Amino acid sequence: MAGATVTVTDDNFDEVVLKNEKPVLVEFWAVWCGPCRQVAPSLEAIAAEHDEIVVAKLNTDENPATTAKYGVMSIPTMNVYKGGEVVKTIVGAKPKAAIERDLADFLA
Repeated sequence: MAGATVTVTDDNFDEVVLKNEKPVLVEFWAVWCGPCRQVAPSLEAIAAEHDEIVVAKLNTDENPATTAKYGVMSIPTMNVYKGGEVVKTIVGAKPKAAIERDLADFLA
């Protein structure tokens, strides 16, 4: 199921991520980032398979304010936000199973 992930920007980050009642996994990525492209299908699958977590993507080149606010220095970085706070950070491309293990606390 394509398009299960949500796109977030500097403008809608507070509304979509910080005020969300569900945990939100935000992948900080860029078009030129090879590892980001590797992890994209895994994130799409997780988004399609798990209603209990929102999976969002933020393009670091187009949204520098949010990227800087959370101190993202390398991509892909995946932050899990719950109650408006970062509760977990995953850095680097990983297989789907490894990402799901990292997210075990947030998945049913």
